[in-house]
Amino acid sequence: MASNSIHYTVPGMSSEDAARVIEILQDRLHAYNDLHLTLKHVHWNVVGPHFIAVHEMIDPQVDEVRAMSDAVAERIATLGGSPQGTPGALVAARSWDDYSIGRATTQEHLGALDLVYRGVVGDTRAALEELDKLDLVTQDMLIGQSEKLELFHWFIRAHLENSGGELATGAATDETQAAVAGSETQPADPA
Repeated sequence: MASNSIHYTVPGMSSEDAARVIEILQDRLHAYNDLHLTLKHVHWNVVGPHFIAVHEMIDPQVDEVRAMSDAVAERIATLGGSPQGTPGALVAARSWDDYSIGRATTQEHLGALDLVYRGVVGDTRAALEELDKLDLVTQDMLIGQSEKLELFHWFIRAHLENSGGELATGAATDETQAAVAGSETQPADPA
């Protein structure tokens, strides 16, 4: 039976601070687990003229985000917590809806992924701010992860911007709107 009690933490950190850092990390763990599953879903369901480029672009992101999940879970354990990595725990705790796009074109999925990454990157940056006063070691770990997440987000956005740097998904507030906006940037068939 899992316990959420902290019986110890790293030297020099109070139990209260450790508990808050663990909460922050648990939120990141849920987000990263959800993200790598969503990315794999996109990998399997993307279609269209640029299928192979997007299909192959997504898998390294899946691997990196899985590694982020593992690092976060191990940091939770290091701080004396018990990482919750089950699907039920993720679904019960998340504040976002499940990814709603099924089989769709590369541009539709990339549009929807822009919103997914906006949420993950934004929440990770908010965590960084709070960690500045709580735990610089954990903050440093998330800074490295944030750098990779922002790079992956740029990979997605590069497919969605025009030559003036404007994003097709800029005004979208949900995945469906973003998918539609992304589809409007559909590149010409290479035939």
